[in-house]
Formats: sequence, structure tokens, C-alpha cells
Amino acid sequence: MTIRGQRTDGGGQPSKFAVKPDFVLRALKLAVFVDGCFWHACPRHFIKPGNNAAFWRKKIAANRTRDRLVTRTLRKLGWEVVRVWEHELSRRNEQRLIRRFSELAPISVH
Repeated sequence: MTIRGQRTDGGGQPSKFAVKPDFVLRALKLAVFVDGCFWHACPRHFIKPGNNAAFWRKKIAANRTRDRLVTRTLRKLGWEVVRVWEHELSRRNEQRLIRRFSELAPISVH
């Protein structure tokens, strides 16, 4: 599902944008993104590539910049935004994630 809205570009002019969260709960205005440990430079698991280092540094920095812009823009539009690292989806982290989501909305998460 895509969330569409408007934001201003660097010059203050409105520009359209489309964001594709991994999970969307429209009734709660909640957008959930699952960020890959490599693609978003997880502080716990990211290992800088040895080959083509300049390319990867630029690519991953751009991903992180885009993530911040998307989060900030959606929050300005009234959305709750949750970012989860891919490693947090393991079975051993299940209860921690349930608690995290339970704190966001008055719904039962099981």
C-alpha cells in the first residue's frame, strides 16, 4: 500500500511523494518500516563493504537520509512511524516487539 501526500521541496514548493511502508494500519495512521541491516546501516550488524567502498558509502548514506525525510514527512502528516531493524524480527525478540507495538495503540496485539 502506498501513502500519498504532499511535502515541500527544498525551495518551499509543494511536491508530491509516495511512500511504501512494509505495513500500514490506516485506521491507526501507523506506518511500519522494516529496515534491512545492510541497506540502512544497522549499528549492530552493518559491515562496510571492502569493494567499491565509495559507492556503498554514498548509497547507504542516501538511504539513511531518505529514511529521515520519510519519517519526518509522515509525522508532519499525522502518521505514527515505526522503524524496525530486520534482526528484530527474530523469534527471540518477539515479546519486545509486541510490547513496543502495544505501547503505540490501544489495541490488543497477540
